[in-house]
Amino acid sequence: MEKTTTELLNKIDVENLPVHIAIIMDGNGRWAKSRNFGRIRGHSVGVETIRNIVTFSSKIGIRFMTMYAFSVENWDRPKHEVRKLMSLLETYLINELETFQKNNIRFTVIGQVAGLSEKIQALIEKNKTATKDNTGLTLILALNYSGRSEITNAVKRIAADSKSGVLDIESIDENLISGYLYTSGIPDPDLLIRTSGEMRISNFLLWQISYSEIWITSVLWPDFTPEHLLKGIIDYQKRDRRYGKV
Repeated sequence: MEKTTTELLNKIDVENLPVHIAIIMDGNGRWAKSRNFGRIRGHSVGVETIRNIVTFSSKIGIRFMTMYAFSVENWDRPKHEVRKLMSLLETYLINELETFQKNNIRFTVIGQVAGLSEKIQALIEKNKTATKDNTGLTLILALNYSGRSEITNAVKRIAADSKSGVLDIESIDENLISGYLYTSGIPDPDLLIRTSGEMRISNFLLWQISYSEIWITSVLWPDFTPEHLLKGIIDYQKRDRRYGKV
């Protein structure tokens, strides 16, 4: 490890690590433009950053990491860019299985998976099945994801179960609603990180981040390093999480 990484690691309270970190990976296009590259080059380098951050997070003991990889709204980008993004996703799912197994990482996906190609759906299932017994970090990729759609779908399922008599309407509470979301069984994020300096949450985990600590950095995603991640964790550990209490 580089000296700066070691120095930052020494500042970490290993007893107070965020259990779940969610990341909005923003800035691939701007990174490429600033270097006179095509946007796809930025996305390609961004995939390498995903690998670096996920494996590092696994090594330091983070239990869950959700990464916003492709939103429902991203389909509105130019068709050639969407095709390239889907191609990069296919390649990632093929190549990363070895990385997952080597690092004891469990892989899963949230989002409207049925809206992805059959090939990508098959690769997702292959990775999920192959890593289901891994006990280290759980990597959750948000693909074809929309926070509002997630909540809408949960409401529809709750209504259907209530109408059919499976569910008593009086039993509906926050815990029950959480169980109908894509992230059922996964703890809510303790820390939300957004790169590129944008001050918005972009329809990401709207229910789940209600009490997450938010850390925003101006660093563009392809330039995001383990050192930046550690700085975010150190900042998180300085905060007093009151959950609305005094």
